[in-house]
Amino acid sequence: MLEVVAALIWRDGKFLICQRPADKKRALLWEFVGGKRESGETLAQALRRECREELAIDVQVHDVFCQVTHAYPDVTVHLTLFNATTNDVPVMLEHNDMRWITPDQIDEFEFCPADADILLQIKQLR
Repeated sequence: MLEVVAALIWRDGKFLICQRPADKKRALLWEFVGGKRESGETLAQALRRECREELAIDVQVHDVFCQVTHAYPDVTVHLTLFNATTNDVPVMLEHNDMRWITPDQIDEFEFCPADADILLQIKQLR
């Protein structure tokens, strides 16, 4: 099982989503910023590294929003989504696109299947 971390970053009533690159698995689907935990890293360390690598931002990692396990045809992931904050302006270093959206806009985007339960919880925050 692959251990994955992601950040739920809110700003002015909107949260940040990123569109996967066209050349990666689950191409052009939307997701939260984050990625795989490397050997020897805590989950929080992994999330801070991934946010720097993908968006050139430093994040403050807070509590866990939720955890999900999802089996894709090629890999099973255990995803921990953290509430996180940043004062930095994100720069796309890896993704195809990024957006700040409200919970009401979730259905306008096609997300990675592992995020389905998470998105339902975010919709309930309205």
